[in-house]
Amino acid sequence: MRDPVLFAIPFFLLLLIVEWTAARKLDHVEAEDRPPAGAFHTRDARASIAMGLVSVATMGAWKFLALLGYAAIYAYLAPWQLPATQWYTWVIALVGVDLLFYTYHRMAHRVRLVWATHQAHHSSEYFNLATALRQKWNNSGEILLWIPLPLLGVPPWMVFFSFSISLIYQFWIHTERVGKLWAPIEFLFNTPSHHRVHHGMDAEYLDKNYGGILIIWDRLFGTFQEEKFRPRYGLTKPVDTYNIWRLQTHEYVAIARDVARARRWRDRLGYIFGPPGWQPVPAAPSAVAVAARD
Repeated sequence: MRDPVLFAIPFFLLLLIVEWTAARKLDHVEAEDRPPAGAFHTRDARASIAMGLVSVATMGAWKFLALLGYAAIYAYLAPWQLPATQWYTWVIALVGVDLLFYTYHRMAHRVRLVWATHQAHHSSEYFNLATALRQKWNNSGEILLWIPLPLLGVPPWMVFFSFSISLIYQFWIHTERVGKLWAPIEFLFNTPSHHRVHHGMDAEYLDKNYGGILIIWDRLFGTFQEEKFRPRYGLTKPVDTYNIWRLQTHEYVAIARDVARARRWRDRLGYIFGPPGWQPVPAAPSAVAVAARD
């Protein structure tokens, strides 16, 4: 149960310092009304790092709860138990976690209740290694999506270990300092170029490139978008705060507000389970109302 992410934290901080130093040396003023490529903003970076530190604790709590359920599924429901000593078990675990991450990630952008958790990661208008640490505190969605793996006989600890590998991999792709890589790498793997697109708020880039380690899921399921221009980062409706509690919870508050003012149950459900930005279709006027108006 030693989480590889904990051992990777010193390297995260080292690379962050290197990128921040490079940003200070290479920083320049651009004509555009947005931060220069690869720039850091002190308060923004502090918020990202603080959110990441809290997520280490919250993720540990969610994993502990999941361990209890996964162990029961693995021991009593799985038709077989795959040996951790065999290479194919690792392939199933790593590829399975990556595919399920794609599934969850796509859902997080299309179901508002799940987006309320995930949007915190997209709330920065900067794209750098500090942004990678701006993690959510509620991992319940991922915990549920991983259930097929222990059900297939993957040992629970291998599920957690594989997801940690995915998180470590995804750290380095949060940068503007790396351009496009060798074409075969760009074709198979998630890269900084692909992930810049994912964090873009431009219409052409919205809801694209959900992959974790592999980008082939996006190519297979029609959600891939190549980077054609430098994205504008952040939410389409900026939160304008560095308060980490508000960054994590403001969308839940907005959902509650919309549900409270809705008059129909289908509208309430739409505000919760519809895509972000969903709005109800106005009810057609009744025949009596039309006659009275005429």
